[in-house]
Amino acid sequence: MEQEPRIVAPEEQEKDSGFDAALRPKSLSDFIGQPSVKENLSIFLQAAKGRNEPCDHVLLYGPPGLGKTTLAHVVANEMGANIRITSGPALERVGDLAAILTNLEEGDVLFIDEIHRMNRSIEEVLYPAMEDFALDIVIGKGPTARTLRLDLKRFTLIGATTRLSLLSAPLRDRFGVHFHLDFYGENEMLEILKRSSRLLELSAEEQPLSLIAKRSRRTPRIGNRLLKRVRDFAQVKAEGRMAEDIVTQALTSLEIDSLGLDEADRRTLLAIINKFNGGPVGLGTLAASTAEEVETLEDVIEPFLLQQGLLIRTPRGRVASDLAYNHLGFTPPARAGKLDFDT
Repeated sequence: MEQEPRIVAPEEQEKDSGFDAALRPKSLSDFIGQPSVKENLSIFLQAAKGRNEPCDHVLLYGPPGLGKTTLAHVVANEMGANIRITSGPALERVGDLAAILTNLEEGDVLFIDEIHRMNRSIEEVLYPAMEDFALDIVIGKGPTARTLRLDLKRFTLIGATTRLSLLSAPLRDRFGVHFHLDFYGENEMLEILKRSSRLLELSAEEQPLSLIAKRSRRTPRIGNRLLKRVRDFAQVKAEGRMAEDIVTQALTSLEIDSLGLDEADRRTLLAIINKFNGGPVGLGTLAASTAEEVETLEDVIEPFLLQQGLLIRTPRGRVASDLAYNHLGFTPPARAGKLDFDT
C-alpha cells in the first residue's frame, strides 16, 4: 500500500498542483522573497528586452518548494514568451528532446525540472542547442553515418535542480546565469500567506497567518499547503472564519508542532533520545528502529532537522542536540567533551 505523502514534504504533490498554480506569482513584482535573485534577474531581463533578444540561459538550484518553477514562469511572462515544461526523467530518448527543441518559437522558454537526472547522451545533444542554437542529428550507422545540423530558433533554457553537485560541469558551464534559492524568513512567509489568502478570498487576520508561517518550515509550498488544510477546518468548524483558535486546532490535528515538525520528525528524534540515550547512532540502526528506509531518513527527514539544529551528524552517527531535548520536553544530558561534527 502506497504511503500517504507527508503534509510537510517540500516536494510537489500531484493533488496540489492545480492549487499551487493558482497561487503562483505572474511577475517579479508579485514574487515575494529572494531579494538578490529578484534584483539581478530583473536587470538581466530588462537588458535582454532592451536588446530585443531572448534572455540568457538560467540555472536555478536549491531545496524543493522554494519557487524554481514559479521563477521560470515569471521569466516567460516578463519576456512575453511561451513556456514549455518538461523534466530530466521524462526525456528518455534523444528524439524526445529533439521534438521539443524543433517546435520552439523565437524567444520561447524551455524549462527542464530535475535537470540533473537527464541522461548523459541527451545532455550532449543539448550542448550545441544551448551554445549555437543548432541540433546535430546523426543519420545512419557505421562508416556511412553522417551528421545533419538543424538550425533552431533562439530560446531560453531554464534548468532547475535540487542537487547542483550531480550536474555535470560541461552542462553547468553553459548556463549564463546561476541563481541559488535559499529558505525564506518568517516575515517573508507571512507576506506570502497574506497574498495567498487574498487570492483565495479568505478572511484571516495577521496573527493566525503568523502561526501558519512559523510552522511552514520556511518553504512557500508547505505554507500554502497548510493554508489549504486550515481553510478546510475553518469552513467546517467556524463558517470560514480563520481565527487564531481554529488555526491552532487545525495545526494540532495535523500534528504539526511549533517548529513545523510532524510525527515522522518527532519519532526520529524520540528514537535517538529514548532508545539510544541521545546518540550517536548509525543511520542503518536508526532506520530499523523507526521502520523508515535509510534513503527516507537521509534525504527527507534529516535535512530539516539538521537545518533547525535539532540533529547533529558526527563520524560515529546521529546525535540529538540539546535543542531537540528541550523541544520534546526532556532535560539535555551532560556531555563529556565536545562533539566531533561530520564534514
